[in-house]
Amino acid sequence: MGGGAPVSVQSMTNTKTEDVESTVAQILRLEEAGCDIVRVAIPNMEAAEAVEAIRERIHIPLVADIHFDYRLAVACAERGADKIRINPGNIGGEDRVKAVVEACRSRNIPIRIGVNGGSLEPALLEKYGGPTPEAMTESAMGHVKLLNRFGFDDICISVKASDVPLTVKAYRLLRQMTDYPLHLGVTEAGTEYAGLVKSAVGIGTLLNEGIGDTIRVSLTAPPEREVTAGIAILKAAGLRKGGVEFISCPSCGRCRIDLIGVASEAERRLRNVRRDITVAVMGCVVNGPGEASRADFGIAGGDGEGVLFRKGQIVKKVPNDRLVDELMMLIESTPEEELRKEERG
Repeated sequence: MGGGAPVSVQSMTNTKTEDVESTVAQILRLEEAGCDIVRVAIPNMEAAEAVEAIRERIHIPLVADIHFDYRLAVACAERGADKIRINPGNIGGEDRVKAVVEACRSRNIPIRIGVNGGSLEPALLEKYGGPTPEAMTESAMGHVKLLNRFGFDDICISVKASDVPLTVKAYRLLRQMTDYPLHLGVTEAGTEYAGLVKSAVGIGTLLNEGIGDTIRVSLTAPPEREVTAGIAILKAAGLRKGGVEFISCPSCGRCRIDLIGVASEAERRLRNVRRDITVAVMGCVVNGPGEASRADFGIAGGDGEGVLFRKGQIVKKVPNDRLVDELMMLIESTPEEELRKEERG
């Protein structure tokens, strides 16, 4: 990550890490959803000892998340973790940090300095009167200097808080101070709806300012939903291409179909489509092929029946209860070369 590489999407397992079978199964589902990097919690030595077995069976980088006990970080480095995340607010004194550094340096393992607004060092909280952007960045940069003093420079940084404006200000300030890769996130963002809104605002703002190298959308939801949300944020920011781009109009009094139901069904069924296409579901002829003419495929609802269109051209009329089925058949029956020929022609 960093150095111009594409922004990557992370998530974190919610299984007990020492339960290797459950953890591996969840990581494989995350891989299928499009996850680029996965993090596992290491609360005890049993979890640390499971890292090697987990790493052998997955296909994406594995990050060990460490709080409080530096010995867990050392154990994970010894067992093949691809990155170690430590929190400077609770990892302990310099001798403990040095032990982690030595374990990582000898194996070319990077370290993420993960500052959290809720667990800053007491001295910084007293100095700034709370978790301010200045307190968070001072914590991060102080730890960077400590790692540098031990001859370590393979570093990523995060400065997360549950407050969106605080998070954005902290990352902006941090970017002025350093060129190290930054991992973005709004921590403890909430349930799926609230968390996605907060993350889209916070992460999206920073990405559109050119800040950020990797992201995690923290949701109180299955981890796969975090990945889906992260990919959607990157697509909305214009930073990730590929896969289905789904467009649907807002419902209004002109609509003559169950737009919400049709759009939801179409979006669900399109999740299994592995093509780089744009699909539109529009509620009426006003918002039909005209306004969605850039879509590769689409539906425009009508009174009793709607139309299917491809590249802005109507293909045929279809009863409303068959619109999604016929849309999927049209997508499946249109070869890629024919679609691109229409695009050129």
